[in-house]
Amino acid sequence: MSFDLKGQKFIVTGAGKGIGYAISKRFFELGALVSGWDIEVSSIQSDSVFAHVAEVDVTDGDSVRDAANRAILELGGLHGLVANAGVSGPTKPAWEYTRSEWERVIQVNLTGVFISTQAVLEHLRQEGYGRVVIISSVTGKEGNPGACAYGAAKAGSIGYAKGLARELQPSNITVNCVAPAITETDLMLEMTDAYIKEKKALIPMGRFCTTIEIANMTAWVASPNCSFTTGQVFDVSGGRADY
Repeated sequence: MSFDLKGQKFIVTGAGKGIGYAISKRFFELGALVSGWDIEVSSIQSDSVFAHVAEVDVTDGDSVRDAANRAILELGGLHGLVANAGVSGPTKPAWEYTRSEWERVIQVNLTGVFISTQAVLEHLRQEGYGRVVIISSVTGKEGNPGACAYGAAKAGSIGYAKGLARELQPSNITVNCVAPAITETDLMLEMTDAYIKEKKALIPMGRFCTTIEIANMTAWVASPNCSFTTGQVFDVSGGRADY
């Protein structure tokens, strides 16, 4: 079944590169208007993929609220949000983590999701329609040694999505997660070679997923056609996920 996103208006956080940029580009190709947010936007400031660009720290409530209001004004409305902004954090045992390292990962990957979604919920609730897609991770379902903070944050985002999905019903607003395995993006620069090799060996398909594969799944979940699924997790894990 073919589908498009013609006339749909979305905010994508962490849109400056990697998964976020691939999602933004795919949405644009399918006819959507995209507001791209990132903490550094010089690479996308003049990119035709975006109808609006904002420099946003997703851990800063005032920054997020201002950007959300501006995006809704610039796009002429809003149909959904893709909460993608994230950091990997250092790959090392939990007992070697400093509190500041732990808190940075939780703040961006979990609290940032809460702040970003909260900023658009009033508009979506008023309209009675919306698609909230949270980019989680297979790590949030299964855990990864050496990435306890990341796994905790991503597991938290899944729990948040499931609770929020139910709070918003009955309505035509859905909240779902997309959970990739490790993807070849700049986040891998924060990982050790040994960690990367170990995680690749866990994937039955024998390779990492691509950003376009994540973008295609996200586009489907964000589309009007995905109308009777909420509070769920869509895996892009090459067969790794056990549930």
